[in-house]
Amino acid sequence: MKKIKFSFEKLEPVIERIEKLSTLQRVLIYVLTFVVIVGLSVYFGLLPKYQRITELRTELEDLDGKLMIAKRNAAQLPKLRAQMKEAEERFKSVMKALPERQEIPSLLTSISQSGKEAGLEFMLFQPGGEVSKDFYAEIPVSINVVGGFHNVAEFFDRVASLNRIVNVKDIRMAPMQDRKMALNTSCTAVTYKFVDKETPESDKNKKRRKKS
Repeated sequence: MKKIKFSFEKLEPVIERIEKLSTLQRVLIYVLTFVVIVGLSVYFGLLPKYQRITELRTELEDLDGKLMIAKRNAAQLPKLRAQMKEAEERFKSVMKALPERQEIPSLLTSISQSGKEAGLEFMLFQPGGEVSKDFYAEIPVSINVVGGFHNVAEFFDRVASLNRIVNVKDIRMAPMQDRKMALNTSCTAVTYKFVDKETPESDKNKKRRKKS
């Protein structure tokens, strides 16, 4: 890079011309020169810094907004965790109320035993076909019993007190003609079981076992 040589000798003609001007003209030239120097200093020195300050201020405001959102989310985190834990507990509770396939026979036995303990005489106890839903299946049981009204009420109360979900519907009562104070009661007890959706791979394994 070539060095620029500055010589005051080249400025002497300019200075001599300025000295020949009037005082007002010289003042104007000095003021104009000062303004140009200050303007160049501001433009090349302060203006970039001001722009950088503006950028940093905008970035700071953006980070401050994100920080406020993060603090708000952090404050809600314990609440969300508590809600998640509560949902998990409810799910576990529901899962306990939905027996798996191998528990169905014992559940049906419990329903039948509840009627016998209530003093009812079973005329019909017939489980029906499963009705598939989403993650569970309904198992209707047609029931026909003979006994007093209080015995039937006790039976329904015992069924409602079981750990598993059992809904009794379509209740019909008719007096027995040949037995005083006895009712012929028919109803449908609907119980439920949890359905574990099997993967295609497990289905293949079942088919292989059957073939073997």
